[in-house]
Amino acid sequence: MLSPASPIAPASGPARHIGLVLFALAMGGFAIGTAEFAAMSLIPYFASDLGVDAPTAGHVISAYALGVVVGAPILAILGARQSRRTLLIGLMAWFAVANAISALAPGYGWLLVFRFLSGVPHGAYFGVAALVAAGLVPHNRRTQAVSRVMAGLTVATVVGVPAANLLGQWFGWRAGFAIVAGLALVTVALVWALAPHDRPDPDASPLRELGALKRRQVWLTLATGAIGFGGIFALFTYIASTMLEVTGATPAQVPVVLLIIGIGMNIGNLGGAWAADKAMLPTGFGLMLWTALALAAFPFAAGNLVALSVVGFLVGIGSGFGVVLQTRLMDVAGDAQTLAASLHHSAFNVANALGPWLGGLAIAAGYGWTSVGWVGAALALGGIAIFAIAVADQRLTQRRRQPLLA
Repeated sequence: MLSPASPIAPASGPARHIGLVLFALAMGGFAIGTAEFAAMSLIPYFASDLGVDAPTAGHVISAYALGVVVGAPILAILGARQSRRTLLIGLMAWFAVANAISALAPGYGWLLVFRFLSGVPHGAYFGVAALVAAGLVPHNRRTQAVSRVMAGLTVATVVGVPAANLLGQWFGWRAGFAIVAGLALVTVALVWALAPHDRPDPDASPLRELGALKRRQVWLTLATGAIGFGGIFALFTYIASTMLEVTGATPAQVPVVLLIIGIGMNIGNLGGAWAADKAMLPTGFGLMLWTALALAAFPFAAGNLVALSVVGFLVGIGSGFGVVLQTRLMDVAGDAQTLAASLHHSAFNVANALGPWLGGLAIAAGYGWTSVGWVGAALALGGIAIFAIAVADQRLTQRRRQPLLA
């Protein structure tokens, strides 16, 4: 078995520098992160252009997320016998085409379809990239290697998302999706040039990958992300509209706040990976509690630009628990690594669908834009509860096995 902790031996050619390989993988994360979060910040613009209100336009975000949820397990299973390098190139080429046609969508219905298709390769790409990254380094450095791939996504929140938002303001929202297509093509070239030429695992099979679904800890970890991360997506989806409608911010100030949130996400990603290597469970609980408290503060901060920026920064730091859950999945998935790693991103995009949907319901019900903070805090607390159940179940199982091993 080619485990995520096992070094990947190239089938041919000289060994690549690990840093360059991680950079190539992270570029895909940069493209995906720009697409995912920029779309949220562009809601006010394509809603107006396509003749729908903001809560309805938020369904475009949910369509993308549902594409991730559906695509990740299917592509992981179908690609079980493919080399990881081949999978990465194919997935990112798909992503490039889907975002290009999103930029050409003639109406709201077509945009829903194209965003769904854009989401299909998302989870499988991140899952396979995480396994490749973890296989390049010793076992005790795998969380940091995965965090460097995920740094592509978090750096996108600092550079790509504000840039795409500005392009959307200057040249129309379609430019935001067009730039993502270009970034995806750059990733295809980098992965082709730099990723190791690994051989397919001869023991891999769709049936073996499906074995992940038999493990209770896998399901509990996935549920933690699906519920716990929903609050962050609820906030991100409607923060631009909240700034324009409640805070009284100008359109030019939206990218600045997105930049601040992105800085927080980068700190959370790298800091969370470092802390997880020291103490994984306390790090996971701590970051989720941090997120719940920050989201609960959002309704009180929304009326002031500085306060809103501070809260957004704190919420960004809390997002670091994503890399903690990714590593935990590697620990509990056994030999079904590809499917489990891909399902991690399916779970996060269940959150990406659930959070905006619940936030939109609260707004449509008349509770106002700031109500997404309360919705988000409740979801974060739900994630903490599920994580606590997972840890308790794991410890109980271990205690039951001890007499058998004695």
